[in-house]
Amino acid sequence: MSTARPFKVLGIQQIAIGGPDKTRLQKLWVDMLGLEVTGTFRSERENVDEDICAIGSGPFKVEVDLMQPLDPDKKPAVHTTPLNHVGLWIDDLPKAVEWLTGQGVRFAPGGIRKGAAGFDICFLHPKGNDEFPIAGEGVLIEMVQAPPEVVKAFAALAASA
Repeated sequence: MSTARPFKVLGIQQIAIGGPDKTRLQKLWVDMLGLEVTGTFRSERENVDEDICAIGSGPFKVEVDLMQPLDPDKKPAVHTTPLNHVGLWIDDLPKAVEWLTGQGVRFAPGGIRKGAAGFDICFLHPKGNDEFPIAGEGVLIEMVQAPPEVVKAFAALAASA
């Protein structure tokens, strides 16, 4: 007989993404994807200069920290911490892919396709190139078509804000 788990995972609170230059991270996350910068954090002890961004609001708010090291040769090395991928709900995936491609965002091969959970997905490439210079700066980003009920929940939240 197993014991009941004394907690629940309710959702994503934050994701932290490191790179050698946070202005390159801002190009994608703030300029292209529209996240709002809500604050900054700088710590010699933690070797970090970070912009704190937000997706959503209220109980659905997710913090996205864009981090660069104050000294790339010191620890912790916030710019070299691996992150497999980050998944983002998207309300209109085809329109997003079309617009982002036109802005110079690089996508991974495969295009829009069904993901493991049955939703349409595609991936932003972790590295830019000459043709498409904007990318995940080392982070693979999954864009997921939100189903109608998720779109509705977020729309209701926005309407009540």
